[in-house]
Order: sequence, then structure tokens, then C-alpha cells
Amino acid sequence: MCTRLSTIGFLLLVGLTVRAQVKPQAGIWRGVFTLAGGHTAPFNFELAGKAAYLLNGAERFDLKNVVQRGDSIFLPVDVYNTVLAAKIVDAQTLVGVFKSLDPQSQGAGVPFRAEFGKRYRFVEQPATPTVSMHGKWDIAIDENVKLIGVFDQRGSKLTGTFLSTGGDLRYYEGSVQGDEFSLSAFDGSNPQLFTGKISGNELTGSFINRRQVRLLKGTRNAKASLPDAYGITTMKAGVPFTFTFPDAFTGKPVSLSDPKYKGKVVIVTTLGSWCHNCMDEAAFLSPWYKANKQRGIEIIGLAFEAKNDPAFAKARLETVKNRYQIDYDILFAGIADTKHASEVLPALSEMSVYPTTIYVKRNGEVAKVHTGYSGPATGQYYEEFVKEFKAEMDQLLNESASVESSRVTNK
Repeated sequence: MCTRLSTIGFLLLVGLTVRAQVKPQAGIWRGVFTLAGGHTAPFNFELAGKAAYLLNGAERFDLKNVVQRGDSIFLPVDVYNTVLAAKIVDAQTLVGVFKSLDPQSQGAGVPFRAEFGKRYRFVEQPATPTVSMHGKWDIAIDENVKLIGVFDQRGSKLTGTFLSTGGDLRYYEGSVQGDEFSLSAFDGSNPQLFTGKISGNELTGSFINRRQVRLLKGTRNAKASLPDAYGITTMKAGVPFTFTFPDAFTGKPVSLSDPKYKGKVVIVTTLGSWCHNCMDEAAFLSPWYKANKQRGIEIIGLAFEAKNDPAFAKARLETVKNRYQIDYDILFAGIADTKHASEVLPALSEMSVYPTTIYVKRNGEVAKVHTGYSGPATGQYYEEFVKEFKAEMDQLLNESASVESSRVTNK
């Protein structure tokens, strides 16, 4: 009897071990989130050993330190402190949830199911489109959130993004079938879905995320534009632009008036590890700073985080620093609250958008303030920003610091 039970136990153990060693296939996968109202939002990703990549349009957003434990696999999104956690049903099927790793986060996460080898987004063989969504659109969500939609349609395939004064919603991918469109995006922060119908130069539909379904309306407008990013936030006349915050990693107080910045052009940008537009800006500024710092330029990031906790901020910002290989200073400015940000930066007319970037001349005067950040997903808008930024920096770096001044704007 004992011998028989031992044999059975051994066989069960072997069976469990074999199951635990099942690994998901390396290659392209198609996942489907279940969002508010039961709506489904597809996303694509690639598994490659201990790495993975989220695929949205032209973007491959890399995820490191993929871990398998038994019959479960975990795809962490370090910069947003989130994870795709799934059970390995078999080598070609995953079932799991997307959730935040913040202990204070509420909710069970967003459920998803993924299948290997499916490269399409919404449908494998989309119906022939009878309308075109290509071009620019004025978009309103719930009639009070104003966006600009910028889309590229090639046959039934649709890519693009949405822009606001704060920046863009990053890379979207989808399709047009008949007179209907579908777009989804997932960069590791929040799954999103846009669906609707097009009639002539008008569109109607829904914006859907994990929590709600909101109404969407749009009008085709080739001249659609945003307010001037250099005119939204201004400097208050006569109010010094100065600050002192602790270094996010050492805790040492750092001031804009410190000798390190004297006689240099200084870019001061507000950010948060939770802000995808801020991460796009960091991805641009970090290599630019490395290539130009010998010209007399410094950058200071003022980080506003989800908690007013230096230890929490340090952990989150170390992840950002490492991902984007940031060499410039990052200071912890407190909690991500517009009232707090306006109080600690009183020289600004408002501080309601992240990132807000202040360009300081060699003599300490503020040259310009840029609100928001339109990243690579915006195409032409991004290219125009890079061109303007480089021209502005060349001008500021070529100016002398012969006129001594406190760090005050008089304009």
C-alpha cells in the first residue's frame, strides 16, 4: 500500500513538474483586454526570453526582466510600476490581468486573454473600407475635452494619435471597415479603445478605458491646431523664478541659484514617473543633454509624484533614471497636485500640465515656457518641435552671460 501511494505521488509530482516547465512560445502574441461595459480592446506584444515588447503602430516598447514562476508569467512595466500577470494555459495561450504594483492601488486589475501567432489587431481579414479617416480631425470627448486626431489610413489599416495642450495620447493602431473605425493603444500604463462610425466629414463613437465609456464626436478639419504651446503658461512679472528642492536620490538641497548653474543655459522641466508625455520628453532630453552638455547647458527635472514620500519617489525615479539613462539632476518637488505645484512654483501663471518646461538664459532670465510635450507618435508635430527646440537652444547657448541678473523674468 505504501509503495503504491509513493508511486502515484511520484507520478503526480512528475506531471506537475512537466506542466510547470511549459513555456509560452517566443514570438508575436495578440491579447484582448476586457474594459468598461464589456468592451474588448486588442493589443499586440512579442515575447523574447526574458524580454518582451509592447507593439503599437511604429513603436516597440521594451519590457525587461520577464519572469516565469511555475505555470505563471509576469511581464513588468518598470517605468509605470505595473505588470501583466498571466497563467500559462498552454504554450500558445495566456489568461491573466493587468494591474498596478502600488500597494495602495485598488481594484482587481484589467483581465485579458492572449494567443500566440496572431499578428492582426482587430480582425484578421478586415472588410473593405467605404470611408477614409486619413488626416486631421477636431475631436471632443463628452463635449468638454478637446483633442486633435491625426490619422494615417492605408487601405483598411489605421494608425495615429490624439493631441491635447498637455501632449499626445501616444501610438494608436487599428482599422477601418466599411464606415466603422476601431483604434486601441497599450503602452503599459492604461489600455484604451476608440470606436465609432464616419459619415462624410463627421464621426461619432466612444472612448473606452477600464472604468468608463465616454461619448466621442469629431469633425474633419485640415487646419485643426492647438493653442501656442509657448503661450499657455507664462511668467508673472516681478516674481523671481527660484526654487530649492531635495535631490531625489541623495536628499541634498538643490537650488537654481547654485554655482553649478551660474552662467549656463538651464532647462527646468516638471515631470512625474506616472506621466507618459514626461517619459517621452525624457527619452528625447537625455541623449540630447549628453551630446550638448559641454556647450554650457544644464537640465533640472522637478518631479511631482503620486505620494509625498521621498522613499517612494526615489524608487520610482531611479527606475526612470535607469530606463532613460538620465545624467541630469532630478529633484523631488512633492506630490503631483496642481495646487501644490502652483504653490511651490509661484513665478508661473499656472502649473496644470506635465511636462511644463522653462528655458532659462545664461544671465538668469526666463526666455520661454513650453507647455506639454508632443512625442514621436505625433509625426509632423514632433518633428516641428525638435526643429524649434534645437534652434532655440542654439540661440540661447550662443548668447553671452555678460549681463548679471538674478533668476527673474521681466517679460
